[in-house]
Amino acid sequence: MLNIAIIGCGVIAQYHLRAVAKLTTARVAAVCDVRTDVAQKTAAEFAIPRWTASAAELFADPSIDAVILALPANLRTALALEAFQHGKHVLTEKPVAMNAAEVRALIAAQNGRVGAVCSSRYHFFASARAARAFLRTGALGALRTLSCRGVNPAGPPFKNPPAWRLRKDLNGGGIFVNWGCYDLDYLLGLLDFKLTPQCALARTWQVGAPYTAYAAPGSDAETHVTALITFAEGCVLDYERAEFSTLPPDNRWQITGERGTLTLQMLKARTANVVLTEPDAEKGTRTRVIWEGDESALTSEHDGVAADFVEAILQKRAPQTSLQNALLFARIADAIYASSASGRPVNFD
Repeated sequence: MLNIAIIGCGVIAQYHLRAVAKLTTARVAAVCDVRTDVAQKTAAEFAIPRWTASAAELFADPSIDAVILALPANLRTALALEAFQHGKHVLTEKPVAMNAAEVRALIAAQNGRVGAVCSSRYHFFASARAARAFLRTGALGALRTLSCRGVNPAGPPFKNPPAWRLRKDLNGGGIFVNWGCYDLDYLLGLLDFKLTPQCALARTWQVGAPYTAYAAPGSDAETHVTALITFAEGCVLDYERAEFSTLPPDNRWQITGERGTLTLQMLKARTANVVLTEPDAEKGTRTRVIWEGDESALTSEHDGVAADFVEAILQKRAPQTSLQNALLFARIADAIYASSASGRPVNFD
C-alpha cells in the first residue's frame, strides 16, 4: 500500500482524493495546505488521517512514498525538486511547469523516481487506446498534418474567475497551457511523443474588450492562440484554441497521413469517436469507424491518471506522460510564446 500525500487542497485536489480512494494499492496518508483551516477541513471531509501546513515535513517523512502537487504552476517546480531530493515519486498537475528549463531541472533531479504529469487525462479512454493501437500499425502512412481546433464561445460571465488562470507569473500562460497541454499531450501521445519540433509561428490575443469581466484583475495571458509548428519528420501541427470569444463552438482533433485521416474526439463522446477517411478506388474516399461508443458515463478522466501513477511506481515503469514526454509540450509552449512576442517564426534548439 503506497502512502501518498496531496499538497494543495483546492478544487483540483478533490478529484485526486476521490481518484486515489478508488485504488486498492494506494491511499492518501496526508494532505497539506498553507491554509491550515482548508487542510484540516479537507482531511476531515475525506477521512485522511493527517494534515499539515508544511510540505517539508511530508518530504522528510520516510513513510510517505509519493506526492501529488495540486497547486498553481509557479509553486510546483520548487516543491517537486525537493520531493525528488527526498526520494519521493511525483505526480504534478498541468501544465508541467512554467517553462522548458524547469522541466529539464526536474528531469535532472528525478534520480530514478517516477515523475508523471496530469496532462495525460484524456489518454485513458477506450477511444484513445483504440486510436493509439491503430496509429501504431502505420496505416496512415507518412504523417502530414496534426490538427486541433478547440473553441468555446463566451457563456455567462464567471462570478469569481480564479486569479491564476490567466496570469503569466502564476501559470506560465493562459488558454494554451490550460487546454493546449491536454490537446498536445493527446495528439503527440497517440504518436508516442516521437516528433521533433523545428519551427513555430504563432499569435496570441488577450481577452477582448466585451469580455473583460471574464478575467480576474491583473490577468495578462492569452484567451486565444493560433500556431503552426513544423517537425523534422515532415509533418505540421495546425493549432487553435479560444475561449471567451464570439467564435462558434468547434472541438476536433485530426491526424492526417498520405493514406488517410483519423478524426478524433478527445473529450467524452456519445457516438463514433475515432473515424478513418481513406482512399477508395471507385468513390475517391470512404469513411469507416475505427472505434465508437458512449464514454459520457465515465466517472472522471482524473481516475486514469492516479491509477497510472501508482501502477508506474509499483511496476517500475514510465507513466503515460512522463516528464520527458511533457518536455516536448513545454518546448512548444516556449516557442509559441516567443513567436507571438516577437512576431516572427522561432526555431527550436
